[in-house]
Amino acid sequence: MARAFIGIGSNIDPAENVRVAIRSLARQTRLVGISMVYCTDALDRPEQPPYYNCVVEIETEAPPLEVKRGVLHSIENSLGRKRSEDKYAPRTIDLDLIVYGDLVMDAEGIKLPAPEILERPFLAIPLFELAPNMVLAGYNQRIVEIASRLPQDRMKSLKGYTRLLREELRRCI
Repeated sequence: MARAFIGIGSNIDPAENVRVAIRSLARQTRLVGISMVYCTDALDRPEQPPYYNCVVEIETEAPPLEVKRGVLHSIENSLGRKRSEDKYAPRTIDLDLIVYGDLVMDAEGIKLPAPEILERPFLAIPLFELAPNMVLAGYNQRIVEIASRLPQDRMKSLKGYTRLLREELRRCI
């Protein structure tokens, strides 16, 4: 069974869409952890509403392509995700497979580990929370070192919301 990590983001009705996405992941995989949820500004788009971002940990026997296309895309579609040429358009939900065990992969539209982990605090810091001893495969860098060098000043912890999500997860297990 592989230990995998999914980045979650939403800036259209984020409180509801992140909750529904996590609940759907829990029904389709073995969801074992939820990082703190953070409120962050949209990347390079000050006119957009802020995002809710977090990382969840799952255990799965499905290969990465099946996780991405079979599970994550299906949840995104059910929540009305509209894909456009604008990679930074507002979205109901964005689910990204960012780490899949120690697998290093760049094929079939999947890059693992996701290179954005090295530059985006809303991925690196939640990943560190869930796997503080992780060494990022292919980069030979410890997640603690990556997370510690990224700015956190634009990330607002949503402690009450995160607590509710975690309580809901415990009831589902």
